[in-house]
Amino acid sequence: MEVSERPGAKRWIPLEANPEVMSQFAWGLGIPEEEAEFNDVYGYDDELLDMVPKPVLAVIFLYPLNDATEVKISAEEQQVVEDGQKGVSSNVYFMQQTVGNACGTVAILHAVGNILPQLHIRNGSFFERFFTSTAEMTPAERAEFLENDTELESAHSVAASAGHTVAPDLSVNVDLHFVCLTCVDGKLYELDGRWPSPTCHGPSSPETLLKDAVRVIQNVSKKIPDSVNFSVIALSKKT
Repeated sequence: MEVSERPGAKRWIPLEANPEVMSQFAWGLGIPEEEAEFNDVYGYDDELLDMVPKPVLAVIFLYPLNDATEVKISAEEQQVVEDGQKGVSSNVYFMQQTVGNACGTVAILHAVGNILPQLHIRNGSFFERFFTSTAEMTPAERAEFLENDTELESAHSVAASAGHTVAPDLSVNVDLHFVCLTCVDGKLYELDGRWPSPTCHGPSSPETLLKDAVRVIQNVSKKIPDSVNFSVIALSKKT
């Protein structure tokens, strides 16, 4: 995914929308394997949503960036700029993205960073150190911290090379983008590192998070109904 990069800014190999790869990545960074895992969401019908393991802690959405989706994003982004952080819960963990093609890892950080009280992150793990170090930072400072973190860059590289498809060359612009949707303090937030702040999509709850997120996802999908380049992945807690 292309971002507004500074001269000389880093680029990473894109992460594949693969629940197995994402689970291994998250487990290696500090989520105990017995605590949570990523799962595919195969469709938007109630019957298919009911197949997703519950409870769902966060939803990650991969979609194509093109003229149709960018029109919607540009309008929403302008509103975000105008509103700033007004009405956004201070408990939302949000970071901007300055590393090219890092949107998959940023989405995972957004997912985990907003559910820390619901997980037992391993002591001394990367996630524990990262979220402790960045807890009081601004979204821009977190982006800079990520850009300078060689440990996560290395872990991302391993995960990005573990998918079923051949990873593209670093010089290639990838027109696919990951965002995270999660529930914080009774509201559904869309967390996209390209934007200056989170976007609130109204009331939600841990019980309705998946269906609430799907309503947002369907609005994007309708913009390009003939595209197959959509993936929805849920981070579910193991019970």
